[in-house]
Amino acid sequence: MRIVPVPALEDNYSYIIMDEKTHEAALVDPVEPQKLMHILQHLGAKLTSVLCTHHHWDHAGGNVELIAKKPGLAVYGADARIPEINYVVKDKEEFKIGTLTVQALWTHCHTKGSVSYYVRDGADRAVFTGDTLFLSGCGRFFEGTAADMYNSLLHILATLPVETKVYCGHEYTKANLKFAHYVEPENPHIAQKLQWVLDENVTMTVPGTIGEELLVNPFLRVNEFSLQKVTGKVDPIDVMHVLREMKNNFS
Repeated sequence: MRIVPVPALEDNYSYIIMDEKTHEAALVDPVEPQKLMHILQHLGAKLTSVLCTHHHWDHAGGNVELIAKKPGLAVYGADARIPEINYVVKDKEEFKIGTLTVQALWTHCHTKGSVSYYVRDGADRAVFTGDTLFLSGCGRFFEGTAADMYNSLLHILATLPVETKVYCGHEYTKANLKFAHYVEPENPHIAQKLQWVLDENVTMTVPGTIGEELLVNPFLRVNEFSLQKVTGKVDPIDVMHVLREMKNNFS
């Protein structure tokens, strides 16, 4: 499996997923289709499908232009608000990109139709999390609650194999790590990664891994005493709620 992160707009990511055996490819959140089509042509890839993580314009807003250029693509998602959607995925449903196995995971909260896509190729594992799980952070609870995000992060994404590579929807890692360091100043893993991301030569931080996120992402660490202490809460869902409020107001 070959994965090409493609920066889009101001701080978004789209992705190309290509099966190197068949050259079949899918696009994740193709908000700037022209840029992606140029790269696909360079790769010699055959585009067959689109994986939409959620309906927001900065992720799904390129669908109409893309389908006008390439009619007949399968457009996967779990929200009727996604432009050009023609395949509504069920939770944990599997489908193929060439020989790659893709599993749709309903990870609701940021939106009611947010989906993460877990892709397997032999021992290789990757998950495309849109605006649910960011590197060292998570998305805002626009259409869900702290309990929804707790379920999406702790019961679904955190249970994936630790070596799974994480490809998120935005380049927010520097700001997220500054907040993580603020709430867990004694965490050496956060300090080390923050030092890395502050290097001016580091412009792209994807991919991370699930294992690394379990060490540095406060929203995956809501059961830790250090985060219970800083939020003044014990119940992990309450910790999640307070952390999100703190992050919303952090500068």
